[in-house]
Amino acid sequence: MCRLFGLSSAPQRSHATFWLLDAPDSLSRQSRHDPDGTGLGYFAPDGTPHVDKAPIAAYQDRVFAEEAREVESATFLAHVRYASTGSLDARNTHPFEQEGRLFAHNGVIEDLGRLDQHLGQDRALVRGDTDSERFFALITREIRDAGGDITAGIGHAARWIAAHLPVYALNLVLITPGGLWALRYPDTHELYVLRRPEGGPHGGRHLDHSGSRGRMRVHSQNLADKPAVVVASERMDDNPDWRLMEPGELLHVGPDLSTTSSTVLPDAPAHRLTLAGLRPEAAASQTVA
Repeated sequence: MCRLFGLSSAPQRSHATFWLLDAPDSLSRQSRHDPDGTGLGYFAPDGTPHVDKAPIAAYQDRVFAEEAREVESATFLAHVRYASTGSLDARNTHPFEQEGRLFAHNGVIEDLGRLDQHLGQDRALVRGDTDSERFFALITREIRDAGGDITAGIGHAARWIAAHLPVYALNLVLITPGGLWALRYPDTHELYVLRRPEGGPHGGRHLDHSGSRGRMRVHSQNLADKPAVVVASERMDDNPDWRLMEPGELLHVGPDLSTTSSTVLPDAPAHRLTLAGLRPEAAASQTVA
């Protein structure tokens, strides 16, 4: 299953160190399930988006994912990919960038021909082969049509897909230089949010999050004295304040770390896919490693 991680310390910039594939676990090969790509997105002080990513497979060099990368930003987005659609190629590896925003997705959308038809000329935003990047292109168009309202754009795009296309999951994280959005839909995969005060629940502690399956680790000494909001596919430490997002919930973290949530998809997908109904490669990508 793909792993999503988003963090905002806005308006303050923070240094954070990411291991997108935790080396101790990878050396022991506990799960025997190697990822198909890893990526990290963040923003320069002038708002320029940066994405470091590479396709990683069992037969390829894993150094890219195992080496620590220290970056500074007010918002961050990390993703570990298990491919369901599209080849093992950098252009199919998350995060994706469109119009200055960064995006990653965990799930499966089918009937991509109909989605391409609906996108029309906005299909040109898509550089790779994935359902995820097409979903992002639809969000980008809907944001534009909503006058730049990102919350509205995500809601419009997700509702159209839920009404017209076969859907397994639409979990996503989208970031801008000062904002973060996360959607959980439907209840297929978990997505958690943590409002972390400066120093954590006991005060004075840096941030050190690690996925239980060793697929991602994040460390930030700066967050010993800065608050943050974190979104992740799993609880990544023992903080009791992790909250499982509700199915259909769209979370927005603003430039001052204020959070708002709304239920933008109250109903199940019109054409809900089950694990048994997925193509074999898609089903393999959605199971927990």
